[in-house]
Amino acid sequence: MKAPLAEFLGTFTLVFIGAGAGALLEANSAGLVGVAFAHGLALMVIVYTWGSISGAHVNPAVTLGAAVTGRINAVTAIAYWVAQFAGGVAAAYLLSYLIGPNGGNLGQTIGSLTPGIEGVSRELASPARTIIVEGILTFFLMTSVFASGILNKNGNLAGVAIGLVLTMDIIMGGSLTGASMNPARTFGPALVLRDVQSMSYVWMYLVGPFAGAAVGALLYNQMASKQD
Repeated sequence: MKAPLAEFLGTFTLVFIGAGAGALLEANSAGLVGVAFAHGLALMVIVYTWGSISGAHVNPAVTLGAAVTGRINAVTAIAYWVAQFAGGVAAAYLLSYLIGPNGGNLGQTIGSLTPGIEGVSRELASPARTIIVEGILTFFLMTSVFASGILNKNGNLAGVAIGLVLTMDIIMGGSLTGASMNPARTFGPALVLRDVQSMSYVWMYLVGPFAGAAVGALLYNQMASKQD
């Protein structure tokens, strides 16, 4: 149970810090860059803290990428998924208790392309655009995780490399989709808010990250094996 527990604690940390920074965006005037670095720094700390125990996936999409390339088995992947989603939900519930729903804002990963959200332009919003952005951003994250975390190509700088990729992705895509790249990160706050609008977009943040992670992992694994 050590590895799933590490995944629970790591995902809890990421959602608590990341969603918390997003929910308090106006209060602390951190801006999108501040939220991006909150996520990136949290992930960096998680990698160095829990990486030796579970690999610090803290993301169901990353776990899928590891599974489709045979780096972990199906039983481990399922245990990780349960722990990750549970960690995301637990963090969101705690944030809701500590700071309240904050006018309906609990650090949800939504943006100008997310359909079904109040105030979003109907001309820009579409499931396809949301899935494409989330897929591409997760592709970048997955290839970094594969290189630095799974294949250990960057040694002790693995946490820095992975954390900075998450930061750059959020700086670019945060205003578009919320730059989730992580189904557990999206699902936790959406579930806790318990309204139809919040849950209507979750499926896009499953399809995009899962597809991007699978493609990224398979491609990098293939290129790395040929290089070896």
